[in-house]
Amino acid sequence: MATCEASEFGVQFLFDLRIVLLGNRAAGKTSLANLITGHAEPHLRRTAQCVKMHGDFAGRQVTVVDTPGWWKNYLVKETPEFQKQEIVLSVAHCPPGPHAVLLIIRVDALFKEKHRRSVQEHLELLSERVWNHTIVVFTYRDHLQEQTLGKYIGSEGESLLLWLVEKCGHRYHVLNTERATGTQLTGLMEKIDAMVVGNGGCHFEVDRKWMHTVEGMMTKRYMRANQRRKMVQEQWETPLVRQGKNQGPDS
Repeated sequence: MATCEASEFGVQFLFDLRIVLLGNRAAGKTSLANLITGHAEPHLRRTAQCVKMHGDFAGRQVTVVDTPGWWKNYLVKETPEFQKQEIVLSVAHCPPGPHAVLLIIRVDALFKEKHRRSVQEHLELLSERVWNHTIVVFTYRDHLQEQTLGKYIGSEGESLLLWLVEKCGHRYHVLNTERATGTQLTGLMEKIDAMVVGNGGCHFEVDRKWMHTVEGMMTKRYMRANQRRKMVQEQWETPLVRQGKNQGPDS
């Protein structure tokens, strides 16, 4: 499902832009989220749950949802259920839905057929329609600064990375997460705007019934986790209470 934001004069300029970041662990999602929103401080821990960040970019409000990354070698069946649920619910963190899904791929790392399958399966947890709203963002670090993207892709599985680009309608962007320039970020925003225009101003949504089902599963998981924490706390506190009673006030 996709909902459109357009007027009789055409697609409206998006003063409030909503973005979801997806990718495997260590792909550079959090670094990109910080760059887009202007947050200087990096997260010290891996993203275990979806994190929503707000910022201002060139006079427009931007909401970015950073999602937990999957293990690069894992297919969907190997990924824990709670991580898959977080991916599905990521779109609910920026209602009514994201204008863009950015698929973050480290271009300076090996990319084999199993990695391609992993990306496809995890993205399609949101349905196959997600590709219509997705841009591949190839991230790299300073040591690749002098190399061209095409040269590096050619040495690391050209056909597999090109498959991703084609799956996204040939939409991709290249970004140095260690030393991103204003031009690189502005270029990314322009490509997002062009994609939204190409989609008729529509943002992405998942099936509401499926969303409610996953929300119910998440709620039950949190309740079970809270019950386990309370049981552990009580097990720790009970011996201490008994010890205090045995000592007595005059001990």
